[in-house]
Amino acid sequence: MRTVIAPSILAGDFGNFARDAQRVENGGGNWLHCDVMDGHFVPNISFGPDTIAAFRRATKLPLDVHLMIDRPDVYAKRFIEAGADHVIVHVEAKHDVAKTLTAIRRLGKKAGLSLNPPTPVESILPFLDQIDELLVMTVNPGFGGQAFMPETLEKIRTVRQRAARLDISVDGGINPTTGRQCVEAGANILVAGNSLFRHKTLDLREAINELRSHVER
Repeated sequence: MRTVIAPSILAGDFGNFARDAQRVENGGGNWLHCDVMDGHFVPNISFGPDTIAAFRRATKLPLDVHLMIDRPDVYAKRFIEAGADHVIVHVEAKHDVAKTLTAIRRLGKKAGLSLNPPTPVESILPFLDQIDELLVMTVNPGFGGQAFMPETLEKIRTVRQRAARLDISVDGGINPTTGRQCVEAGANILVAGNSLFRHKTLDLREAINELRSHVER
């Protein structure tokens, strides 16, 4: 599988989201990753459907929308209507996971499932045939800039052994070194925030190329 680079707009400039979405597209990013937080499921608040709609107007890239919210079953449709192409929900959230995944697919979008570092990988195995993407959180979700948790690599290996063709993404502390470790474990989608938007050169294209060159060599 070719590695997909999905820059996380949460690490961008909140006063220039449209510009940064365009920078991701022009810089060679494959997807735009959008972290939605409600202040309940995680201890932070980010943005809602209107912001996703603004991203949709700003870029042609697929919008990979990660719902870190208590009730994804209630809000998934609104984010799809706003322009989400992929909707990722958490296995730990307060919803019927199977029904939510089915509803997303019925609306013609790709359905994803995510799990947090403390959550056993066994919790998502019953849903592998209902998802297009599994997002393995490699930090505890809620804030950017956290250190990568290497113990999460085993979860990636376990899922890859069971689902050879499934898209497996990782999010949290991803840089050229940790990204390489994740790809070697079986991930094929890298969500990266600070390592791209706060790259030493401040050149997003160079940052994306550096990450890609390390994981695809």
